[in-house]
Amino acid sequence: MSFIVIIPARFESSRLPGKPLKDINGKPMIEWTWRQAQRSGAQRIIIATESQSVKSVCEAFGAEVCLTGDQHQSGTERIAEVIDLLELQDNDILVNVQGDEPMLPPKLIHQVAEGLQSYPAIAMATLCEPIDDVETVFDPHAVKVSRNIDNLAINFSRAPLPWSRDTFGDSNTLPDNWHYKRHIGLYAYRAGFVKQYIAWPECDLEQVEKLEQLRVLWHGESILVLDALCDAGVGVDTPEDLKTVRTLLSSASVE
Repeated sequence: MSFIVIIPARFESSRLPGKPLKDINGKPMIEWTWRQAQRSGAQRIIIATESQSVKSVCEAFGAEVCLTGDQHQSGTERIAEVIDLLELQDNDILVNVQGDEPMLPPKLIHQVAEGLQSYPAIAMATLCEPIDDVETVFDPHAVKVSRNIDNLAINFSRAPLPWSRDTFGDSNTLPDNWHYKRHIGLYAYRAGFVKQYIAWPECDLEQVEKLEQLRVLWHGESILVLDALCDAGVGVDTPEDLKTVRTLLSSASVE
């Protein structure tokens, strides 16, 4: 199986400026992410950034880098520019690995690419993992996903959906008849579909939830949502996340 990993690495992060270059035990965060992608079986790994500083650092540790504009609102938009600049083929399977995922297991990168390849009619593939506590269900930073019988996404939401009428309210306990799933922000799609995606305007649901994958469902395309083969590790959104990852990576090797 052939696939390409593209790692969007935006320097001007609002919550953690300069995030791709934050030091984690002697290496910049983006290098940790790139090294995990190297072990995924990808035929090519491209770091996409608007920052000359990030480009220089990444090239110094041996990465292929594509310098993009600074106008993009999402990683998918940045990937679309990479497709044009590097003249990638419409049938190329691309995996969008966020640059702030230094612990992301390589097997998950391979899993999502393989999943998309297995379903030629599906526009996009992604992953999910179980939620075992009610606090996470109610946490707006944890995106919940609901699927149909064929593991195709019905909805993504920051809200506790579906709402458990019998257990939410006074007790706020998890229901026995539904297993909540947290969406893992790892995507596979074909290059041709990315071009189609960015031609669509933002949809109403996307604007309200601030979840770009809702644009795909809004336009009637399917998203395959597979159960992750293992824990996805800890991503870095805040300074507290960065401290946690530094500790975890200093005491144990990533998968």
